[in-house]
Parts: sequence; C-alpha cells; structure tokens
Amino acid sequence: MALRTAPQYLESLRDGRTVYYRGERVADVTAHPELGIGARHCAIDYALADDPHHRELVRVTEGGRTINRFYKIPRNAEDLLRRRELIAGTTYAGRAIIQLIREIGTDFLFAHAIISHAMQEKLKAPYHERLQAYHRHVAENDLAMAVAQTDVKGDRSRGPAEQEHPDYYLRIVDRQKDGIVIRGCKAHTTSSIYANEIVALPTRTLGDPDADYAVAVAIPANTPGLRFIVSPLSGGGRSAFHHPISSRHKIFDTLTVFDDVFVPWERVLLCGEAPYAGALALGFVEFHRFTAISYKLPLMDLMIGAALLMAEANGIEQAGHVREKLSRLISYRETVRSLTVAAAHECKLKGPGVAVPDTTITNIAKQYFAENYHAMVQRVQDIAGGLLVTGPAEEDLTSPETKADVEKYLGGRRGFGAHNRLKLFNLIRDLMASDFGGYHELLAIHAEGSLEAQKITILRGFDAGACRAFAAECANLEL
Repeated sequence: MALRTAPQYLESLRDGRTVYYRGERVADVTAHPELGIGARHCAIDYALADDPHHRELVRVTEGGRTINRFYKIPRNAEDLLRRRELIAGTTYAGRAIIQLIREIGTDFLFAHAIISHAMQEKLKAPYHERLQAYHRHVAENDLAMAVAQTDVKGDRSRGPAEQEHPDYYLRIVDRQKDGIVIRGCKAHTTSSIYANEIVALPTRTLGDPDADYAVAVAIPANTPGLRFIVSPLSGGGRSAFHHPISSRHKIFDTLTVFDDVFVPWERVLLCGEAPYAGALALGFVEFHRFTAISYKLPLMDLMIGAALLMAEANGIEQAGHVREKLSRLISYRETVRSLTVAAAHECKLKGPGVAVPDTTITNIAKQYFAENYHAMVQRVQDIAGGLLVTGPAEEDLTSPETKADVEKYLGGRRGFGAHNRLKLFNLIRDLMASDFGGYHELLAIHAEGSLEAQKITILRGFDAGACRAFAAECANLEL
C-alpha cells in the first residue's frame, strides 16, 4: 500500500470510535468544531509525504516498499539523526506543536523489538514474531499510532495488586482460547483520538503478585469496549488574530478506558511476564525521551525569533539586559540541540541490532530543557512587556470608534505599526501567557517522564565506578 494522503488519513478516523468530549459523544472527531482542529493538525504529518521539500526526508525504502521513515528501525547514529530531523521537521510544520501520531508509537516498536527478542531467546515466547508482524502491518498501511502507558495508579504508595480498586492499573481479567480480556484506564494518552492504533504497555516495574498487570497490547481505536474521554484543558482559542498558533495547531489528551476489551492473541505483546514489564516501560522511555528532546528545537527557535522581533518592535534590541536574555535563550537552544546530537552519536546497539540513543545524555538533555523552560519563558515575557495581557481586542482594530486610537498609540519602532506589534504580542501570549501556554509549561515538566524520573535514570545509567576509583586513587585510600 502506498503512503496515505492527508484526506485518506482523516477519512480513516471516521470509524465509529467511542469518543466523549465535555460529557457528550462525538460522532466524528474530524468534523467537531474543537476536536477537528487537532485532526487537521495531525494530518500535517501525512501531507508532508507529498511535500517536495520533505519527500526525501519522509520517505524511505525498506524491503522493496516505500514507507514513512518513522517506521524505520534505527541501526546506527545516522538513522537516529535522520529520525531527529524528521521529528523536528513535522513539528516545524505544526508551528512548534508536535503531532505525536507516529513518533510515540514507533518509540514503542523499537523498544519492544529489544525486549521481545530477549523474551524469545530466554522464554521461547512468541512476542517477537507478533511484534514484527504488527510492525509490518502499521508500516505498510501507513497507520497512525498512540501509546497509552500511564496508569491512573490510585494510591501511589501501593502496588497494582494492593490497590483498593483492582482496575487502577490496566490488567488481564480473562484468558480465553482466542485471546485475552483487559480492563482498566490509562491517563495522558496524547492524540489517541487521532490514531488508528492504540498501544497499551506497562507503566512500571512489576513483581509476581502483579503478573496480571504485566500486559501489552496493540488494538484498533474502534475496538469494542475502548472509549476515550477527552480533556478540554489543552487551551487555545478560535481567533487566528488572538491565538495564531492554537487556533490552528493543538493536540488533545484522553483518559483511555478499557472496559473488558477483547484482544486476539496476535495483538497480545506481553501477557503476565512480570519480570519484563519494567524493562519494557524503561526501554520505551529511552526512545521516547529522545523524541522529546528532538521536538523541542522548533519551540526554542520560535521563542528566540519572537523575542528578537519583539525587542526590535519595542526598540530595545541593543539594551544590555535584552542582549543578555537573548544570549541565554540561544545558549539554552544550543545546549539541548548539542546534547540531542551527542545522544545519537553515542548510541548503543541492543537486541536484534536496534540503535538506542545514549540514555544518560538523553535524560540530561530532557532534564535541562524542563528545569530551565519557565526561566526562558520569563525572559521572553520580560522583553515583550505587559501588553501581552492588557492589549486591546481584534475588534478594536476595526471599530470606527477605537481604530484610530489603537493605531496611534500602540505602534512601535518604524516598520512595526500597531497591527504587527499586536500580532507579536498575541503570538507570545498564545505560546507563553495563556491557558494554552500553561498547558505547555506543565508538559515541559511532566511529559515523557517527570524531572525526578530523569534524575533517577541519570544516576542509574551513568557508570560512576571509574570516577570513584580515580578519587580513591587521588586520596590514596586503602580500600
């Protein structure tokens, strides 16, 4: 099958899936006045395959077939760098907002290729063959994928089997001749209502008492018993003037409910093997955090560009404090970019020859981005000024009674009249001083794992033995 077009992709979402938004059933996410924004945003991913400027990057030949590069298993640093370039390219096309309908799903495919291969070697389990068949299916049919990993957890001081409510973690409730039945709920499932396939996998390390919670499956989005409750809290607005990004580009997250969902065996990718649940969860984030630091670059570029233009419009680009803020923004961008490239170059081959980005460097990049994001937002806001949140409305630029006042008093440096200056304020406010901006500030901290998760991974992954030995030698310790 050839790569799908954007209209073909949008048509594939009209499949009877069960979606609720603000308490009401949504018959067609592509036609909904709010959810349709996200559908068209995600369709950019498919449109790029036919864009002359992106075709070479997007398309790749594997096994005599043309597939989207996202589905190509990385075998070396060059593959990871090209994947990084593709992730950034799709995010630039989305005006610094990622689509997340291929990146996250293929992060899972690569991670489980390693884990299922190990299970095949040790347990003679069938999961590696199933995963390979599933990988071919989604690649050859050019399907969009979402990943549901984070369980709702309930009482976080207790394990899955210790919960008062047994369904706070997704679990197997029945094993049948033709498949299994699963029940539970996942949170924070990004772009799930715009995916063709939903992948569920464990969120944590599990022990033998939690064996029924060690489950990974891949199912169509319209599978009976699967339903999506969409969060309205990602922000945004309808006006292209006041909301130049979020009126056209946004994503939605869901509570993803598995209500006694039947999964045929060929779509079961982990079933009760508790010792492998943690390995799969951690292996997934090794790839997913590399995706995270790859899609941050367009956002940082937009922050720098908006700050530069706003400084020019305000006539302060030569002020010492402004130049200091701009230099910090540039250093922030270049540090994350350099660490991302380094993580690719320092990759390691695992399992059946899958190149894994260096875990320590990847997590340092993600931690650095997250810890400094709010400070960088503050710098852009400071350059812009208070009109970010006190400026007039779009209607005031057209009303005969107010138009002259707005144009007279809100102009800036020559070339930046009131109209253009207000557009710059609106861009910065939409991204960094609105409910949409607040959503992305929280994502900076919690998406792809919390700050504490990155710290734990850095401590776990760094080989400190040589450092310890060197210090002991310098101190002439007798150990």
